[in-house]
Amino acid sequence: MNLDQNTINKLAEHLENCELQAQDTLKITDEYPQMDWDDAYAIQEVIKQRKIARGCRIVGLKAGLTSRAKMQQMGVSMPVFGFLADYFAVPEGDAVKMSELIHPKIEPEIAFVTKSVLKGPGCHIGSVLAATDFVMPALEIIDSRFRDFKFDLKSVIADNCSSSRFVLGGRMRPVEDLDLRTLGVVMEKNGEIVALGAGAAVLGHPAAAIAMLANLLGERGEEIPAGTLILSGGITEAVMVKAGDNVSLRIQELGSVHVRFN
Repeated sequence: MNLDQNTINKLAEHLENCELQAQDTLKITDEYPQMDWDDAYAIQEVIKQRKIARGCRIVGLKAGLTSRAKMQQMGVSMPVFGFLADYFAVPEGDAVKMSELIHPKIEPEIAFVTKSVLKGPGCHIGSVLAATDFVMPALEIIDSRFRDFKFDLKSVIADNCSSSRFVLGGRMRPVEDLDLRTLGVVMEKNGEIVALGAGAAVLGHPAAAIAMLANLLGERGEEIPAGTLILSGGITEAVMVKAGDNVSLRIQELGSVHVRFN
């Protein structure tokens, strides 16, 4: 780590205030170019502890950067991760308030819920599937706090991987009879198809993202508890949304989920 604790605390307060007040900022590595990966996750951890101290519950985890091409481009070997706070959850079919966000985008994902502990190192796709209680369709609304979505990866990690809102819906399905790689995905905005994909877009298999997450947490001496909700990463590119938009997602075998913006 290259930053002292006072600097980490200051940056965490700044980024969380940007989130809570829906204000953008320049990427933090402009001012602190020496910031390393451990500093970035330390800032994210302080943001999490600030939320817990105010009475928020942490309800899940999310994987980001789950495209191999993107990982290669950014010079990393595994996805990044963030946390999900309770107020990020939006009921299926309800409205997301644009006034609470800066410049949101939406992406389709497969959500996992665990029934047993996952811990690295050595976690693999089989470990994840054996530990999965069920999967379901999810829409994640990402909202980077950095101006014009201009950021580097360390700034994104510190900013809790652009976490903002998420919506769960459809069917809760056990994984035993599903091939998550081949599940077709259709996302529509205002009745028009805006994204098509399949589960294999996430590291070849969505469970691979969960395994990498478990292994990354294992390096930090942490584990994924039973009953954890995990968003496995965007299956397609994220799509910009604005007030008045209605977005629906259909995933083969998993049903649909819908959200609107006002």
